[in-house]
Amino acid sequence: MASFRAFLSQPHESNPARLSRRWAPRRRRPHSPNFGRNCPVTSSSPLRDLFALEESGSRAFIGTYELRRKSIVERQTSESNSIQIRHTGGDCHWEAIQLANARESPVGIGHFRLLKRLGYGDIGSVYLVDLRGTGTYFAMKVMDKASIVSRNKLLRAQTEREILSMLDHPFLPTLYSHFETEKFYCLVMEYCSGGNLHSLRQKQPNKYFSEQAARFFASEVLLALEYLHMLGIVYRDLKPENVLVREEGHIMLSDFDLSLRCSVDPTLVKSTSGRTSSSSFANSMLDSEHVVQGCIQPSTFFPRILPKRNRKSKSDFGISNGSNLEFMAEPTHARSMSFVGTHEYLAPEIIRGEGHGSAVDWWTFGIFLFELLYGTTPFKGSGNRATLHNVVGQPLRFPESPMVSLVARDLIQGLLIKDPQKRIAYHRGATEIKQHPFFDGINWALVRSMTPPHIPDPVNYNQFASKEKKGSESGLSGSSANKGSSNDSSHLDFEYF
Repeated sequence: MASFRAFLSQPHESNPARLSRRWAPRRRRPHSPNFGRNCPVTSSSPLRDLFALEESGSRAFIGTYELRRKSIVERQTSESNSIQIRHTGGDCHWEAIQLANARESPVGIGHFRLLKRLGYGDIGSVYLVDLRGTGTYFAMKVMDKASIVSRNKLLRAQTEREILSMLDHPFLPTLYSHFETEKFYCLVMEYCSGGNLHSLRQKQPNKYFSEQAARFFASEVLLALEYLHMLGIVYRDLKPENVLVREEGHIMLSDFDLSLRCSVDPTLVKSTSGRTSSSSFANSMLDSEHVVQGCIQPSTFFPRILPKRNRKSKSDFGISNGSNLEFMAEPTHARSMSFVGTHEYLAPEIIRGEGHGSAVDWWTFGIFLFELLYGTTPFKGSGNRATLHNVVGQPLRFPESPMVSLVARDLIQGLLIKDPQKRIAYHRGATEIKQHPFFDGINWALVRSMTPPHIPDPVNYNQFASKEKKGSESGLSGSSANKGSSNDSSHLDFEYF
């Protein structure tokens, strides 16, 4: 028994066996509260410039996954160039990155082979790459320094990198490495072979999902948003294009350059009601006697084993046996005046310029669910100006077809209330949405074990071997500027191997 206690008392990093058992089910990070439509980007630098840089000029920073007891948002990723990695057992991508770092100089652009452009956004292009000599594939976001500086997008690029380095959740990206060269910032992330939900929806027979499929995708997105809000991150860019599908059919949110970082105060909520709906939302407003301030962080972040004699009873928290204990960490006090987002998904408070907070994510979640179920967004007009007018001034209307259940429409109505303070989840966050009847039958602790409605076809990576040979014979071509772009600058358009 003494040796067992000694084993438990050791730091996580010194117990690889313990880590491997703890994280075995997913081979990732099971402990959890369980690139764009109209945004082209720029650069005219050819691929030759990118790979001609000396490797010694590249700097690699492996992202950290340690959630400390201090506020996570205060951690600076620039504290060290050599950060110890946690929760990496069984992930071949981590192992490949660590092996490359161990045997050569820190991972840089020369270690990767660009295979295919996957998409582009407002601040960079994303490529499928492989780490040379390892057979492991990644998605690399490449941002042209001169372009983002000239367009005042540097802060957005820095924000995305900082947020990605904080994340440790099954439905959010893994940042394996990030580095910069003389001309580029590069983020090395997880590759999702299934594309995005917008493309997948377009492939459905009637261009919308069944209610069962929509519930599956919405439940995973909801858990990702809940986790982000617990970290004090307001996402602000939810739309089907930013929801990627992994090879096993589960989702991953992407693109965090529009996200807002803020403070959050964790609380324990005493609730006797187990259900909620938009019609009963007014009765669920919190008062001071239902909130326990300064509570401990959830075991999701910091699991610990307390001796029996040190455990506190429910009465120590002022909670009776007849109450449910809910953890809430909703950044309700966040405020921003920025006009960011996609027109069809913008919340009314953003358009009116009143300042906005975390409630915008619940508005976009309502638009997102509406689009999954109906194949269109509810306030879309003939143009951007008409769309914004509809969002602010027109009531929500549901199409006559397809047929959607009353509980689904009730949830959407609660999410698309134009006054953010009356919007469902404004006070209690995802906890309130998870209790809505639309999600009946969802075991939130086991969402990761649910069977996805769609499994992507396997990727034949061997096809890129022949393309590499052909590309080496024909050489590199220059950049094709403004391809698919609606703005003045061109996107990064390299000739692929």
